[in-house]
Amino acid sequence: MANGYPENKGHKGIVYPSPIFGPIHSRRLGVSLGINLMPADGKVCTFDCVYCECGFNKDHRPHLPRPSRQQVAEALEAQLVKMKQDGLTPDVLTFAGNGEPTAHPDFAGIIDDTVALRNRYFPTAKVSVLSNATMAVRPEVHAALLKVDNNILKLDTVSADYIERVDRPTGAYDVNAVIEALCAFDGHVIVQSMFMKGLSEGQSVDNTTDAYVQPWLEAVKRIKPSQVMVYTIDRETPDPDLQKATHEELDRIAALVKGAGIDVEVAY
Repeated sequence: MANGYPENKGHKGIVYPSPIFGPIHSRRLGVSLGINLMPADGKVCTFDCVYCECGFNKDHRPHLPRPSRQQVAEALEAQLVKMKQDGLTPDVLTFAGNGEPTAHPDFAGIIDDTVALRNRYFPTAKVSVLSNATMAVRPEVHAALLKVDNNILKLDTVSADYIERVDRPTGAYDVNAVIEALCAFDGHVIVQSMFMKGLSEGQSVDNTTDAYVQPWLEAVKRIKPSQVMVYTIDRETPDPDLQKATHEELDRIAALVKGAGIDVEVAY
């Protein structure tokens, strides 16, 4: 790792520093200071997605503990002070990294600390959370996510079979309950959806067809998010047979979202 950037571990994925990494440039969020609530030596996630840039869970079993709430606050403040001294202003403070940030037992308190530090040092910066939405059904997580500027929650599909094969939840997961949890944000949510093609273990993972897109679109209409982020694979994936969705396929999906009166952003 150099200058706060993640170390590339080849086909096994990327391991991010913890608890702070960057700042880095995000293709969607701008100058982003990363906050990683997972151990620095491994991956802890409630999904085991075949497309995850961090690799499969089994390849990154951590030995270190998660950073504590105090460690996160101290490291974040130190980095914000340094950025202030260097004249570098972050666009966003982003919770991401080696797994699901909302799974941290002190997630709600960490959000409170982060918002307070943001207000003190860079009040124009946004606080963003990139989450797979598995914990959004929990009241304390829901309340914490209401406090962030960009509450970005994943919904790749509404097909339980596809989720089982591609997102691969590591515990109980009910997509209908997750959709209801997203609806409960009353618009204070950004839906992030991965579209791709290719194969995983010999089975198609193409969710760009109407068989997947139309039911997903109906769920998005129910959720009424402030925005939908439509994207595809950007980095090397642990499953080598996956393929990017084309510009045309992403544009078609985005047009359907826009036609429903919902703001949409596309990352090719």
